[in-house]
Amino acid sequence: MALTYLDAIAAYKAAAQSSGAGLQPREGASGANFAELLKGAAGDAAASARSAEHMVAAAIDNKADVSEVVMAVANAELALQTVVTIRDRVVQAYQEILRMPI
Repeated sequence: MALTYLDAIAAYKAAAQSSGAGLQPREGASGANFAELLKGAAGDAAASARSAEHMVAAAIDNKADVSEVVMAVANAELALQTVVTIRDRVVQAYQEILRMPI
């Protein structure tokens, strides 16, 4: 399953809108909003993984449809890939800042 960064952005935007978390900066908040955004993304990825695990367990007990399990696992995978991509971009930006001359 080939995913592009546009797919990850669209998925994260949809997750942020459904959870009520907006990307609009609050008044008086400078860098705290970005930290909250990252914390929320990690929390959403973990919740997505737990949901997928519960769906797999339900499928084993014949209480869930296979298509529901596939969707839950795909959502968890996409959330994890989004968080990893964000992490990689932050590390890349930090390394770029370290390379700047003083």
